[in-house]
Amino acid sequence: MDSKPLIAEFAGTFALVFVGAGAVAVGTGGLVGVALAHGLILTVIVAALGSASGAHVNPAVTLAVWIRNEITARMAVAYWVVQILGAAAAAFLLRFVLGGIGSGLGATTLGSVSQTQGVVIEAVLTFLLATAVLRTAIRKTLGEAGPLVIGLTLAAAILMGGPLTGASLNPARTLGPAMATGNFADLWVYLAGPALGAGLAALLDWSLER
Repeated sequence: MDSKPLIAEFAGTFALVFVGAGAVAVGTGGLVGVALAHGLILTVIVAALGSASGAHVNPAVTLAVWIRNEITARMAVAYWVVQILGAAAAAFLLRFVLGGIGSGLGATTLGSVSQTQGVVIEAVLTFLLATAVLRTAIRKTLGEAGPLVIGLTLAAAILMGGPLTGASLNPARTLGPAMATGNFADLWVYLAGPALGAGLAALLDWSLER
């Protein structure tokens, strides 16, 4: 198995969580600042690492790509492992540089919504993100604009869903801070929602390509 894509996925997921969750933990700029931090760093990651691994940096995106037969099952599992490891490394580094877990380390938590509502929100927003990846990064429908479109999609999703669920859209993004803080409350919401959204995105892509 080629190690280069795995290194890229580890590094990319590390960067996404360190900057994105870090922005939440620091709190500068409020919701708009958090959305911009996530969107901008994802744009950079996709542009810089896309040629090496596809820059999924998200187990849900990898799931959608695997469902569409654009990656083997073995490589998908390897991606999931290194994505989670990258997220955990970033979260534990945040715990060190921020002096503990008092900031929450950017953990994604439910706001004024139920678990069921949280699953629906995460599913819809992940559907939008995974669709952006499938249609731009995989299908190359927008050429060089793909990274920007993907980054803007994540930023827009956070502006809508941030106050409700934290707008994770990414099991690794949730698992990293959860492991560093020891708080796994409502974890299933952030696994089920993105998985459902990824499946719907793959279905839409299949419908458009058949």
